[in-house]
Amino acid sequence: MGKYFGTDGFRGEANNNLTADHAYKIGRFLGWYYGELKRRNGDDTLARIVIGKDTRRSSYMFEYTLVGGLVASGADAYLLHVTTTPSVAYVARTDEFDCGIMISASHNPYYDNGIKLINGNGEKMDEETISLVEAYLDGELEVFGQKFDEIPFAHTSKIGRTVDYVSGRNRYIGYLISLGIYSFKGVKVGLDCANGSSWNLAKSVFDALGAKTYVINAEPNGTNINNNAGSTHIEGLQKFVVENGLDVGFAYDGDADRCLCVDEKGNLVDGDAILYIYGRYMKERGKLENNTVVTTVMSNFGLYKAFDEAGINYAKTAVGDKYVYEYMTKNNCILGGEQSGHIIFSKYASTGDGILTSLKMMQVMLGRKKKMSELMEGLTIYPQVLENVRVTDKKAAQDDAAVQAAVQAVTEALGDTGRILVRESGTEPVLRVMVEAETKEICQKYVSQVVDVVKEKGYVVV
Repeated sequence: MGKYFGTDGFRGEANNNLTADHAYKIGRFLGWYYGELKRRNGDDTLARIVIGKDTRRSSYMFEYTLVGGLVASGADAYLLHVTTTPSVAYVARTDEFDCGIMISASHNPYYDNGIKLINGNGEKMDEETISLVEAYLDGELEVFGQKFDEIPFAHTSKIGRTVDYVSGRNRYIGYLISLGIYSFKGVKVGLDCANGSSWNLAKSVFDALGAKTYVINAEPNGTNINNNAGSTHIEGLQKFVVENGLDVGFAYDGDADRCLCVDEKGNLVDGDAILYIYGRYMKERGKLENNTVVTTVMSNFGLYKAFDEAGINYAKTAVGDKYVYEYMTKNNCILGGEQSGHIIFSKYASTGDGILTSLKMMQVMLGRKKKMSELMEGLTIYPQVLENVRVTDKKAAQDDAAVQAAVQAVTEALGDTGRILVRESGTEPVLRVMVEAETKEICQKYVSQVVDVVKEKGYVVV
């Protein structure tokens, strides 16, 4: 991760540590850089960059300042307006844009925002380009064999323009509808749109496929995105599904790259369960490439036991859908994701896509003619306890011999009945200690055992 950009973009509180000035400079750099790449390849046309945003009040500010920078540097900015992150990735890829930008802080509260960069293949931007953006933000840009105190402005006919590109968003909706191989007629579906990007997309897709669609949290006002709504507050949808006698429910986050499900009984079906349900479905049909599902190290121990029972192989990556996708592309895997609901179906998308995920769950329900709760058979999610320990030096704490010995002791005690995972936070001075076992009490016992050693060694910030 860089100075400004983490695994999921440049994120921070709007006009505090992520400002309008940052957005303008990012636009200035991207507009100039992609135009310069074209010129050096003998192409004198302007760079084309597509932009989407979520429903936060500050998203409009960042959109306009990004556009100001882009057009000043000689790029044409195509505006999708309020839309989902996966739709920006789809349009960037299919309409041959030089890159895409999504303005969103995903599941964060409304006062945060973020700038996500997407390459022309619809994938998260490569680290090399992001490092150049960061160098420009710090006034230390060196690229194309020279140093730049400042990059040039465009002049005369080379100044860029804005283009209303809502048609791109509409074609993305059409693409999702085209993936529905079964009619949803007669199925009662609940959607929680988190007052975010999916509020004016998801219902259109389900209605077009024939579902009886019930929607909550689809009235964004700029400050209610993710507020007791969506995939981070699943209890609202659980109650809604049960009270209205629905067959299934789907909850998205603010930019709709995540999806969590609720079965007809109101039980949570999280990202691990989605991977299990769709992985089994594909294996039964002989379509699970390499017989492998890609997970992160945070996936539940119960998922791996269920995969073993089903004869399905699995890979584990670092936390972050970026790392899941990298593994999938390198190893020709078609299914991967995170417990949080970032699920990647690489045959259909280059990023996690919440609405696509819900369509795929509907496909399994209808294809197997089973209720969502029945699709969970064979999967037992183990209790989990996670403790975040604020420390003076997370690497030193994790590498400490006594801490390592405590972790090894827990590993041996659990055997094949659970697991322990200790890892450094990617963004905070925090050590995360997580145990999964047959009961919550066992989990807490072993978490405390390791945390006590971290405290004894003097690493914990009091």
